[in-house]
Amino acid sequence: MTIVKTYTAEISLNSCRNIRKFRSDSWTLLVDDLGRLSTISPDHFDFIAILKKVTRAIEALPPLETYWAFPGARNLAELKGMIERRELVRAHLAARRIHKMLADQTYRHDSVSLEEERQAQLSRPYFEVLIVDEMSASEQEALRRRVQRKRSVDDDFVFNIVIVPSFEDALIATLVNFNLQAVVIRYGFPFRSQNHHLIASPHVFDGLNAGFEAIPEPERSPLLGRQIAQLRPELDLYLVTGGNAEEIAARMSETFRRVFFREEDHDELYRSIICGVALRQRAPFFNALRAHAKRPTSVFHALPLARGKSIKNSEWISDLERFYGTNLFLAETSAISGGLDSLLRPVGPLKLAQESAARAFGAKRTLFVPSGTSTSNKVAVQALVRPGDVVLVDRNCHMSHHYGLMLARAQVNYLNAYRLNDYSIYGGVTLRELKRTLLYYKHAGRLDRVRLVLLTNCTFDGIVYDVKRVMMECLAIAPHLVFLWDEAWFAFAYSHPIYRQRTAMGSAVKLSAMLQDPDYAARYEAFSAEFDAEAWKDDERILNTRLLPDPSKARVRVYATQSTHKTLTALRGGSMIHMWDQNFGDKTEEAFHQAYMTHISTSPNYQTLATLDVGRRQVELEGYKLVQRQLELAMSLREEVSRYPLLKKYFRFVDVDDLVPREYREANAEPYFDETTGWSNFETAWRTDEFALDPSRATLEIGATGINGDTFKNMMDKYNIQINKNSRNTVLFMTNIGSTRSDIANLIEVLVKIAGDIDDRVRDLTTIERRIHDKRVRSLTLEQPPLPDVSAFHSAFRATDPARNMGSRAGDISSAFYLPRDDDARCEYLNLSGADRAIAGGRELVSASFVTPYPPGIPILVPGQIISTAILAYLSSLAVSEIYGYRPELGLQVFTERTLALKVQKSSGPERGGAS
Repeated sequence: MTIVKTYTAEISLNSCRNIRKFRSDSWTLLVDDLGRLSTISPDHFDFIAILKKVTRAIEALPPLETYWAFPGARNLAELKGMIERRELVRAHLAARRIHKMLADQTYRHDSVSLEEERQAQLSRPYFEVLIVDEMSASEQEALRRRVQRKRSVDDDFVFNIVIVPSFEDALIATLVNFNLQAVVIRYGFPFRSQNHHLIASPHVFDGLNAGFEAIPEPERSPLLGRQIAQLRPELDLYLVTGGNAEEIAARMSETFRRVFFREEDHDELYRSIICGVALRQRAPFFNALRAHAKRPTSVFHALPLARGKSIKNSEWISDLERFYGTNLFLAETSAISGGLDSLLRPVGPLKLAQESAARAFGAKRTLFVPSGTSTSNKVAVQALVRPGDVVLVDRNCHMSHHYGLMLARAQVNYLNAYRLNDYSIYGGVTLRELKRTLLYYKHAGRLDRVRLVLLTNCTFDGIVYDVKRVMMECLAIAPHLVFLWDEAWFAFAYSHPIYRQRTAMGSAVKLSAMLQDPDYAARYEAFSAEFDAEAWKDDERILNTRLLPDPSKARVRVYATQSTHKTLTALRGGSMIHMWDQNFGDKTEEAFHQAYMTHISTSPNYQTLATLDVGRRQVELEGYKLVQRQLELAMSLREEVSRYPLLKKYFRFVDVDDLVPREYREANAEPYFDETTGWSNFETAWRTDEFALDPSRATLEIGATGINGDTFKNMMDKYNIQINKNSRNTVLFMTNIGSTRSDIANLIEVLVKIAGDIDDRVRDLTTIERRIHDKRVRSLTLEQPPLPDVSAFHSAFRATDPARNMGSRAGDISSAFYLPRDDDARCEYLNLSGADRAIAGGRELVSASFVTPYPPGIPILVPGQIISTAILAYLSSLAVSEIYGYRPELGLQVFTERTLALKVQKSSGPERGGAS
């Protein structure tokens, strides 16, 4: 999707990704060609042709290299001079040196001069600062010298500057240069880039160019600042203006860290840049824990392991310290003294760490949870839901939500997601399903009882909602709704401009700003005039219309739970709860504190908390680079499998066309990436479609092998390859910010080996064995059992409305969960075949427990739910080793018919427990 939009023009990430690729390829070819020239004589028949290629390359590189500090204009000019003078051996050595320094990133610790190398302080991180200003070459060189003179050995960082002369160049540099940590926007620059030929589709800038030239010069810099902030909000922005600095500072304080007037305060600008990066680099709780580990401490407290003393005093467990190292145990403590902090009531470094995380992930508030997102989900549900509240929830959400809703005594209305029977995968809950359910409660006069919408944003298999659109259309019907997005597998997404637009926090920020915009108020007035009271009586019209919420009524109340440890850097169990709630007052804050006290240990693991702090630091300083690499590696994996005949024979990565039906893909863009169109389909789909696919979730279809998913997963274990989950005929591979090209190569090698082994085995099968093999393949590819929709709650556990004598679709899983605990005789066990016979005989079977296949950890039955034949067929077909709540030696736990009859009789009176 295009990630910058102003007026009518767009800049494509596809173009910017190609610039990086073109740069890398250009240096590789230049070194290779210079190497050939340095070994042949000028009389060689290839010499002139190769020299022309080299000359074209060295002419093309300077405009390309303007977006990075290294190798810089001076080194390129020196290299060009060597080539012109035909000092080809020397030129080859210089080019190879530059290429190696770029590949190894050693330029970060070397001076920019190739002739006078000197080692920098390796302990100091390196970054680059983008300067946007139209300058002559001599002015640029003078500015670089001025920056170099300000460097001090006491600085925490080393930085170089990149100077670009135009609006377009600034946006391109922002996207392609991962080294950037700050941008200084000065006055007096044009829109158009002199390097316009580097952009894949130059015409996309025409509308912006026309609009830009009409903007008064003092407004151009703030406009550029806003655009860069949308792309990479983590960058520190500074404005140097020749206009009214005081007035601009008052207007633009949210965009720029500081505003400077003309050429004043060079020293202050330099220090501001250093301090701004230092603020993001600071990890307050990690630093506090590290300082605590260095203190001489006598422990008269719990935890004999603290300071490692129970290990040091032992003759038998010293290998524990040798394995983990000393610092792990020096930092272990159960005290909150010595510069540490309490997670339950933080006032010191933990409070600062959580505030930094909120900044990094675009939230108003963030809470650390060291015991996993299962706990985060329960905390959020308990804090947001009151007994009897109706919660609309994706039937296929993680089991922790179901348990949380049970503990909160919610009335749960399960929503069906679309089904992908061919792969035994559930998709997302459609907007039509959400709107239809809300209209059901509206017509019943009970819309006010619907409290929360709970959805999984980025499912196991990578299906992602258009979060902003979902919230807008739901708020148009029910402006009081609260949204809880389970983003356990999506914590990385805020770091990338394409992913960010579909995150809960990124969408909440945009939605909040939109509802306060006068232009939106006018847009809503026009919508409400056309979509009048009569239209609101026509359900079909409502379902087919993109609804707009009333800005005078709608409130933005959005929460997200994220498994930091799953997709970012944190120890296992490290999770966060992010909040953007315009109604987060004393009541909600206290509800969260009480829920936190209920579920969080009073002895949290400090090492996990410290890694959450450091993981946040990494997100702010290099998250964009790491996520883009993760994305590119995933595309590379998909390409390699589709390229080789042996792999294609047995394996196929399912694509967006397989996982998102066409009716939910407005752009109809498929595939997401190829060498011809680059990323353009990916960008377009993520901007427009109701559901998008995260390409870093690579679902491999394996049915053609004749091997089921559980067996294949065990085979991969033998090759030391860990995979995320499997279905009956698929396995899921995920790239992450720690993935490497070597990992991809190893996986490809293993898949080739498995495919080769299968090929050899199939070739030698007897006729009978071949029939058996073909039958397995047919079963896995053509005979998938249909995925069951959610069945209804039994009437004993359904809420009723006596005034209207209308049964609710919501169910009370809490009473169903606790009912068997009063008396064992209320339940019995039936195996799957026995259950099937009972249903065939007319009995209504009702589950007395959660039944959860793992992976993926999604309950197929919850307490109080009617068991259907489709559910039994699905359970019978599962190829997983663990099904929680199902005991093979006993079967399914179900309520006796007498128990259900008594429960219906008892609950036939007034409405129970505030239920809707």
